[in-house]
Amino acid sequence: MPRRNRVDPWGDLVAHPARGMFTGNRGCVVDDRGRVVRHHGNNLLWITCRLEFRGRRVELARPNRWTPLFFLDDAVALAAGHRPCGECRHTDYLAYRDGVTAATGSGPPLRAAELNRRLADERLRHGRGLSRAADRILWRAPIDRLPDATVVLDAAGRPSLLVGETLRPFSLDGWGAAVPVPDGPVTVLTPPTSVGALAHSFVPVLHPSAHALGRPPAGVASRQDSEV
Repeated sequence: MPRRNRVDPWGDLVAHPARGMFTGNRGCVVDDRGRVVRHHGNNLLWITCRLEFRGRRVELARPNRWTPLFFLDDAVALAAGHRPCGECRHTDYLAYRDGVTAATGSGPPLRAAELNRRLADERLRHGRGLSRAADRILWRAPIDRLPDATVVLDAAGRPSLLVGETLRPFSLDGWGAAVPVPDGPVTVLTPPTSVGALAHSFVPVLHPSAHALGRPPAGVASRQDSEV
């Protein structure tokens, strides 16, 4: 849905070096000594949160508590199988929920538990261990059927952001220089549920580098002009 410009009441969404614009939760991933030992916790609540919200502070590696992860922007978080938080990003959560509801043709708006279940079914095959790259569920689609801000694999196998008629490869510092989109189908990282949200008016917050070489594509918000 269209977004009005307004002042962010919880602090600017600033892209911090090697940290990104958002944090996220997929449960506790550390052991009792604070060492990263698992890919995710047992719950299905994989959400994307603001870096700052009402002065709350969370330790980076506290046992028995959710472990903060960091994402360059919404496109990366969605590709990782997360959705916007319903508390600190309530407006974005509602837009995401309504986008998925429209994409699925459901009647009443989908509940959070249903969104969580759909994303869980689309993220990973059954497996275990710290590295789960081999368990990622990928899918194929014609690139001209995908909405902007979908993350796909380019010809070199690099995660890349679809922006208009271009792809921008991912790095920890931001999205790289644009290259033309290939012809035909591509391998998609962003789960189908989130692609449906992007195709039905969910406006993601993208890192400024996504627009570094041109104007923001229609329907995709930059950090400066999004209401979050």
